Amino acid sequence: ALSAMGLRLWAAGPGARLAGISDVLAEASAEADEPVPGYLSAPQNVMDTCLYIFTSGTTGLPKAARISHLKLLQCQGFHQLCGVHPEDVIYLALPLYHMSGSLLGIVGCLGIGATVVLKSKFSAGHFWDDCQQHGVTVFQYIGELCRYLVNQPPCQAERGHKVRLVVGSGLRPDTWERFVRRFGPVQVLETYGLTEGNVATFNYTGQPGAVGRASWVYKHVFPFSLIRYDVTTGEPMRDTRGHCVAASPGEPGLLVAPVSPQSPFLGYAGGPELGRGKLLKDVFRPGDVFFNTGDLLVCDDQGFLRFHDRTGDTFRWKGENVSTTEVAEALESLDFLQEVNVYGVTVPGHEGRAGMAALVLRPPHSLDLAQLYCHVSENLPPYAWPRFLRLQESLATTETFKQQKVRMTKEGFDPSALPDPLYVLDRAGGAYLPLTPARYSALLAGDLRI
Repeated sequence: ALSAMGLRLWAAGPGARLAGISDVLAEASAEADEPVPGYLSAPQNVMDTCLYIFTSGTTGLPKAARISHLKLLQCQGFHQLCGVHPEDVIYLALPLYHMSGSLLGIVGCLGIGATVVLKSKFSAGHFWDDCQQHGVTVFQYIGELCRYLVNQPPCQAERGHKVRLVVGSGLRPDTWERFVRRFGPVQVLETYGLTEGNVATFNYTGQPGAVGRASWVYKHVFPFSLIRYDVTTGEPMRDTRGHCVAASPGEPGLLVAPVSPQSPFLGYAGGPELGRGKLLKDVFRPGDVFFNTGDLLVCDDQGFLRFHDRTGDTFRWKGENVSTTEVAEALESLDFLQEVNVYGVTVPGHEGRAGMAALVLRPPHSLDLAQLYCHVSENLPPYAWPRFLRLQESLATTETFKQQKVRMTKEGFDPSALPDPLYVLDRAGGAYLPLTPARYSALLAGDLRI
């Protein structure tokens, strides 16, 4: 059947060969052992595909993003933009099949001729010993790695280290503050970017919690805009002329960047439908094309940019938009919580999605439901209070240390289906109560108000 499709077939190994199937090892050994001709390996231009990098697949299946030779050359300048010097020793424990590890870490290191210490697996317990042993001066992080480090018990090696700069993305304000207070003086350089994206930001000022600053100089070199976004429809808001509307200071907006020859969007390996929704047309004027990051950011009145949420993670409850990142940051400031993952679950008989928080306790603490209720009621608007809590031993993450929200959403809050302790918000009593099968039934029947 395969040969009928016009495919040429090879096989390797011992055994009788079917008609029409060649011996690949015999053919390979018969070939001349010379370099591949240049015309077969040389790219036509800098926009040709150099390699593919698979996205982490937090919201769906991973997709192979096309990476051009131009992007590879641009990544050579990453560490230079971060203020890393050739004399520096960079500690890298991120997966090399991901952009942060390969293009920014390895290619960026080659770009300035620095030294890189490669770890096959990140170990929070051995990190500072490694730094002392190898004279590490720069650490390239994903926010979760810094969280693992601040949750470690104190050790001798964390004093007297030479780490002067940590650079990466996804560092939450609470972890940022604890990291600098405990391991400082350390410069933190928080960045923002996407594997397949055409925009990147750098927080050069060290403003905690920011991913950059929207100065006119920066936007002249790396243009981008924040536009109003409708969570209900999953689309940008448009005016009467059909154009998008710029978000006001302090208002969450969808980050978009103009597509141009200098900053193109190359899409994914496979059909064009994989890139659907990634390009927006007629954004500010007829015919223009912008890349849609799928991320909501906020620009304050001083121009500082903060990551607000992924568009797919923000949900509607009681007619309001709930940012999972905002709720998680509020909960993470409680000293008895080590990790928090916030997402929305559908509740029969209710519109939108109700907030649910998966929690991991910080040893040796126990769960203080009364303090948790007081904290959320004081720090979050009522619509953003988590309606359900799920206590876990550890949180599920992807291989690139991103939280699994889609899976948790599907698992829901049925106490008979989940092994973890569950709690439900009792609005009338002003408390979180264990979610028993009886309360679960009352909730479905509409007798328990959340």
